[in-house]
Amino acid sequence: MKLPHPFVALIPILVLIALLSTVIYLFGSDSLSGGSQIALILGTAVCIAISMTVYRVPWRAFEQRITKTIGDVAITLLILLAVGMLSGSWMISGVVPTLIYYGVQIMSPQFFLVSACVICALVSLLSGSSWTTVATIGVALLGISEALGISTAWTAGAIISGAYFGDKMSPLSDTTILASSSTGTDLFVHIRYMMYTTVPTFLITLLIFLIAGFGNGERTELQVAEYTEGLAGVFNISLWTLLVPLLTGLLISRRVPSVITLFASAIMAGVMALILQPHILHQIADTPQLSASMSLAKGLAITYYGSTAIDTGSPALNDLISTGGMSGMLNTIWLILCAMCFGAVMVASGMIESITRVIIRFARHRFGLVATTASTGLFLNLTTGDQFISIVLTADMYREAYRQQGYESRLLSRTTEDVATVTSVLIPWNTCGMTQASVLGVPTLTYLPYCFFNLISPLMTLLVAAVGWKIKRHLNAESI
Repeated sequence: MKLPHPFVALIPILVLIALLSTVIYLFGSDSLSGGSQIALILGTAVCIAISMTVYRVPWRAFEQRITKTIGDVAITLLILLAVGMLSGSWMISGVVPTLIYYGVQIMSPQFFLVSACVICALVSLLSGSSWTTVATIGVALLGISEALGISTAWTAGAIISGAYFGDKMSPLSDTTILASSSTGTDLFVHIRYMMYTTVPTFLITLLIFLIAGFGNGERTELQVAEYTEGLAGVFNISLWTLLVPLLTGLLISRRVPSVITLFASAIMAGVMALILQPHILHQIADTPQLSASMSLAKGLAITYYGSTAIDTGSPALNDLISTGGMSGMLNTIWLILCAMCFGAVMVASGMIESITRVIIRFARHRFGLVATTASTGLFLNLTTGDQFISIVLTADMYREAYRQQGYESRLLSRTTEDVATVTSVLIPWNTCGMTQASVLGVPTLTYLPYCFFNLISPLMTLLVAAVGWKIKRHLNAESI
């Protein structure tokens, strides 16, 4: 098959960028609810039309590639559904509320910034969502910082730094799952390999916030009691709930397959909910005519698959404890399917190979390859305005280059997420940047200088690549 000229190969990408820009302008933070998916499908159609009419690529080639690509992510889609089960059950069982309950009580003015960063990291790690973390506990922490007289820009930086650390390292995170699956890397292999760059970056970030906090005043009386009492008034706060994340961590350390680990954890959380939070399950079921046992079963089923909303009398707490279950993952699954179709036809048409051949000229060694990958992820975040698309396209563009040069797929997945995931929130017109600025009420360019984790993470990736720490090369490898 004759490869398209690189300029021709760029046409579908440019069309996609234009469409996504229009979608973001029209829908803003709601662009992931359908607009971005339509843009991807139209971009896919443009690629197919050019390839079939100009380069005579048969439809069968696209069909086979799409079938294979979607088949390769079938387990990923199952994982995402398991993640939906887990996120709902961990919240309703009291796992996340218990951590928040005790976490907010350790704060003081001097240690507020570092505490805020750690709390957001824990919540995001457990929930797998930086957006949910920022919109719930992040908003509460921002209000507390105002009462303490601490800069909202610094506080927003601490909240976002912690939230994106947790999002990046959580097996529940859709970006983490997407980065691993797009490169053909096992989820927990991907997470363990990210620790070499992510943990040092997070420790540096905490040190910066710790030093900055010493300039804050003495402790004052806060209204934290109202927040903790609100949680305690709804949930049976108990340290027994922490058995669920501990046992989940044990399964992860034993390298149990991702789907089994997530499903088992959701079941454990469901049992915990039946034991400690039956009143919440009855409220979710909202069918008093059923027997007690049937009401519990219905409440637990809804927790796993559907949206839950519990009235606590506090809007902040209501947002905090609301969940989406498996249905809450459907937009992400829809986006992944559309993105995979676009990537598949770009590969089948030879357009990705055409573009990659030009780029690879600048990536003849380890550092050059990683630096080019990182630059591409940042560029796509700037141009497409969405981290999911950036992750998928970066993985598609460089998968073959890493294989040919003998590098493991985990290096590609780590580099992709070290840049594409964390820099999205620093771009004002990216969906992440727009959302967090709107939720926190702090402009993107105002909090940007204080998002130390997000700023340092790409630099740490380049440093580790330059040193070559834990980077293996197999010159005769046939696949990564």
